[in-house]
Amino acid sequence: QLQASGGGLVQPGGSLRLSCAASGFTFDDYALAWFRQAPGKEREVVAALRWGGGRYAYADSVKGRFTISRDNAKSTLMLQMNSLNPEDTSLYYCAARIRWTVNWGDPTEYDYWGQGTQVTVSS
Repeated sequence: QLQASGGGLVQPGGSLRLSCAASGFTFDDYALAWFRQAPGKEREVVAALRWGGGRYAYADSVKGRFTISRDNAKSTLMLQMNSLNPEDTSLYYCAARIRWTVNWGDPTEYDYWGQGTQVTVSS
């Protein structure tokens, strides 16, 4: 089970930190990712990592602004989002699959999904 939290309303240029608490997984070689979906748009990847380390990937639109990380002890995936802009407004989801894949950006590759947390960037 994946439980996302940390969304909210923030002004342009602000920051938010999303968390995704995981239970019932033995992560090992799992791939975990953050996706987002705005109304009327397709779900798109934001960032992904291999839980065991050695793989990190970001969408071009968030490179240099967002950082994906994990807390092994707490079985929690995080997404630090800085320099937010209105185009980042979306429902953010965490997702997991058993192994890292070169298709890390394809939502159909993921088997487990959290419920989503809303991020709204507006003045």
